[in-house]
Amino acid sequence: MLATPGTLPPAAQDARWAYETKQDGQRVVAYLPGDGSLLLRARSGQDVTAAYPELRPLGTALGATPAVLDGEVLALDEEGRADFQLLQSRMGLAHAPGRAARRAAQSPVHLVLFDVMHLGPRSLLPLPYTRRRGELERLGLDGPFWSTPAALVGHGAQALRATREHGLEGLVCKRLDSVYEPGVRSRAWIKIRNMVGEDVIVGGWLPGKGRLTGLPGAVLVGQRAAGRLRYVGGVGTGWSETERVQLAELLRAAATDVCPFDPVPPVRDAHWVVPRLVGEVRYSTRTRDGMLRQPSWLRLRPDLAPEEAVADLPDDMV
Repeated sequence: MLATPGTLPPAAQDARWAYETKQDGQRVVAYLPGDGSLLLRARSGQDVTAAYPELRPLGTALGATPAVLDGEVLALDEEGRADFQLLQSRMGLAHAPGRAARRAAQSPVHLVLFDVMHLGPRSLLPLPYTRRRGELERLGLDGPFWSTPAALVGHGAQALRATREHGLEGLVCKRLDSVYEPGVRSRAWIKIRNMVGEDVIVGGWLPGKGRLTGLPGAVLVGQRAAGRLRYVGGVGTGWSETERVQLAELLRAAATDVCPFDPVPPVRDAHWVVPRLVGEVRYSTRTRDGMLRQPSWLRLRPDLAPEEAVADLPDDMV
């Protein structure tokens, strides 16, 4: 179940909502069959269990009781805050168990759990959030590399202010009577980011100049609307030198002669790529025609499929 971007519920409805910290990590569903094993699947459906060997003991936490749990894998910085850049070095290791084990020993991840969809023989999907949350808390899932953070009922404005004061990504508001809808981006869950950011698909790039010769000076990005990839602008800032070199390798591997944007943007000297790289950008606002103003690059999002970079664009762009 996915949250819809939005704002705080009206003050008069505040008591009807629970508020959870928005975590900056990799969303996973954890399957505990009850035989001591554990399976972790990312939003894309990929099996990522091997990337996080330190989480395997979670499979024994409920004994023989099977369960399906919803949560987020985090990499924490020295101040205990989620750092997606740290997590990126772990996310691509699902097929490299040796490297994953070494990274786990050096900087283990932490799994925060916030929902339970199945428990024992029962599906909890039709139950309201309050009932599911109660079931989750009764499981007492707090271990060396996983925990069940508290949720706050009401006091949304204070909760959002606290996330900003502590430099956290934002807040997720969940209606107390909401059922769990797998695969649905529901308005019963609202996410509020403490920055204006969105996921985009890389469809091309422009060559850099001067010291950036041979490297991308900017990437050309788009978002899906009405079944087509619409161009929303070029992003030329936000990378370290190392990140720019790594991105250049990915872009060269995805080269194509076909422009993936519809319609083709009027951009000179563009190099097109197969639209399979998803990234997150930060920007100030959108222009009337849907272009991103003052965009800067935040990170690649290897945990997302290109189909997920969807936006509500102006009618004249659809």
